[in-house]
Amino acid sequence: MVELALHILDIAENAVRANAKTVFIDVTEDRKDDRLSIEIRDDGTGMDGRTLQKAMDPFFTSKKVRRVGLGLPMLAEAAQRTGGSFVLESQEGAGTRVTATFSLRHIDRQPLGDLTGVLLTLIAGNPGVDFVYRHVCGEGTFSLDTRDVRGEIDDIPIDHPEVLKFIRQHIMEGLHHIETEAK
Repeated sequence: MVELALHILDIAENAVRANAKTVFIDVTEDRKDDRLSIEIRDDGTGMDGRTLQKAMDPFFTSKKVRRVGLGLPMLAEAAQRTGGSFVLESQEGAGTRVTATFSLRHIDRQPLGDLTGVLLTLIAGNPGVDFVYRHVCGEGTFSLDTRDVRGEIDDIPIDHPEVLKFIRQHIMEGLHHIETEAK
């Protein structure tokens, strides 16, 4: 994957397949400490110990449509290549947490990429799931919680084109305001 946003999409889609009702996505850009942190956690079914041990094997996947599971190993390698770290935690019945940290200015760090597009894809493609996104960049913070959006739109579906248009604009303005590199 050429950008970190695609890793976020892959992990969030895994959470949805694991019957998550809410997926939390946190991105922190700490320029002072030269650190980028991405955390995705969910309230899905989680993994048993055996599955958790195998999750980092690129030739293991629980998906039925392909025989390899490169997403987590590739993200771990991308983080470690920049001097960062990768942690995968999961408990059966209690969800999963993936945390990747990177050296923010490392030459080999992948760009954040199109986070706006990833968030819209997740929201539009999974209208029954809530997404809570928080992005911290320096002193600025941008948050989007689809539970709040649902509270404002009453009976209009969250995947309605006008609602998605509003969400797109809201994300783009929020990310611009905190001066992140993400789109």
